[in-house]
Amino acid sequence: MISYLEPLHRFIVKVGEVLSLHTLREVITYPSFGDRITDYLNLQNLMDSLQSYWSQRYNEGRTGWDLGEPSRPLQNYIDQLEDSQLKILIPAAGNAYEAEYLFSQGYTQVYVIDIAPEPLADFRNRNPDFPSDQLLEEDFFMHQGQYDLIIEQTFFCSFPPEKATRQLYAKKMHELLAPKGKLVGLWFVIPLTGDMEKRPFGGTKEEYLSYFSPLFCIKTLERCYNSVESRAEQELFGIFERK
Repeated sequence: MISYLEPLHRFIVKVGEVLSLHTLREVITYPSFGDRITDYLNLQNLMDSLQSYWSQRYNEGRTGWDLGEPSRPLQNYIDQLEDSQLKILIPAAGNAYEAEYLFSQGYTQVYVIDIAPEPLADFRNRNPDFPSDQLLEEDFFMHQGQYDLIIEQTFFCSFPPEKATRQLYAKKMHELLAPKGKLVGLWFVIPLTGDMEKRPFGGTKEEYLSYFSPLFCIKTLERCYNSVESRAEQELFGIFERK
């Protein structure tokens, strides 16, 4: 079995380092250009490792995070939205039941990202009318675009709970949102045990605020009252508006 935790941590940190130069001209004029090329090739290898890991999980049916339906708190939030023209991103979406629900409610600008092809293929089979160019097989940290709303659902809790990775996540979310855009989702409020193989990785409300408050206006971050039974008392529902 592929162990993904060390490669994933190195991958996320390396994204922040390698992609800090945004144009080819900046890269080739960088003093250690050769080192940059080596870093980029290493990054590609790490991406391949991550894709293999998640593909294996889907192929073996080891998808304990999969509810088989939209998350109740997120579905309730979606039901309160009024603008069907919102441009919405769901990163690391897996089987993307929230995207399926949004599309069924008339939201046509929904974009789904996953690094593994298997859940995207399953989603396409279930939703043949969904625009194929809005199903993106790529890594979230490489993605470029701008969105009115990003939905978080069991992505944050999937990678190692290191401060650097969580800060990079918050920074990338901020980058992808339009002014006044919102990051809305669920964060597990369960203790970290130190076991780096046991997911979901949780945390505390105070810790999460330390990552998001510098970049977002915190509209709410409170314990869910309508979680599914298996997650009762374990989820915080958050709405963060880009500063």
